[in-house]
Amino acid sequence: MSTHRTLNEWLLLFALVAMWGSSFMFNGIAVSSLPPLTIVAGRIGIAAIVLLMFVYGSGRRLPALGSNWWPFVVVALIGNAIPFYLITWGQQVVESALAGILMGFMPLATIVLAHFLIAGEHMTRQRAIGFAGGFCGIVLLMGPAALAGLGGDALRVIAQLSVLGGALCYAMQSVLTRLIIKGDVLVAAAATLLVASVIVVPVALWQTPPWTLSPRWQSVTAVCWLGVVPTAIATVLYFQLIRSAGPSFMSLVNYLSPGVAVLLGLWIMGEHPAPNAYLGLALILIGIAVANRRRSP
Repeated sequence: MSTHRTLNEWLLLFALVAMWGSSFMFNGIAVSSLPPLTIVAGRIGIAAIVLLMFVYGSGRRLPALGSNWWPFVVVALIGNAIPFYLITWGQQVVESALAGILMGFMPLATIVLAHFLIAGEHMTRQRAIGFAGGFCGIVLLMGPAALAGLGGDALRVIAQLSVLGGALCYAMQSVLTRLIIKGDVLVAAAATLLVASVIVVPVALWQTPPWTLSPRWQSVTAVCWLGVVPTAIATVLYFQLIRSAGPSFMSLVNYLSPGVAVLLGLWIMGEHPAPNAYLGLALILIGIAVANRRRSP
């Protein structure tokens, strides 16, 4: 695979940075008056409707039901339903800025998974050093809370692990999408989100019927934004970038997304991450930079 990236690939990358970097702030707004599963169901359901409108409006059609839908089921679970819930649940406790920083684990995990599953994405000494540095950043982020023992901080540790679990799912999605998703990008994105909505929406309706909720308008607006922009539009751009540039390049989204999440958390949400959060962010970003640095020929 060529290491020279086109302008279009860089534009796709920065668009995803803006969309996904802001999603942590909107998640933080949504969880203020809505349960996590309801947020995930609304987000995925809205995104599926938007993409299906684009698919059929452009004259495309979804593939016929059959074994060819299994890749969509796998990616819907690993790339949408499970990580959306883990991250949203974690953000009931974890601030949006810290959640964005923790997502820096995603490109580090992608490097390891790609080594085993993607041709030409081998683990080198440089990548191993970068992974080790980034992992130290994660340990630094979680260390103070973990060492504090039981009590109120125990829930915070579990919440951070939940966000990290979402990051690991995204890393798996990056690799699996490259391996098993074929055909038209828009159709694949719509089919994946349709499957995810079929899985999540009935469970959310059963667990928390909408008429029992009293959400604030800010939360409802945040869910709508999450569905249309960071989910529907971003999923199409994501599939396109994965197919064009590969999972390791796409994972660089998380090189800048934590910074976007921190800035929005500071400026809009009024959050103030602890000093260890900034040190952890620095180690994570340095690790990603080292792991992805291209040697001169």
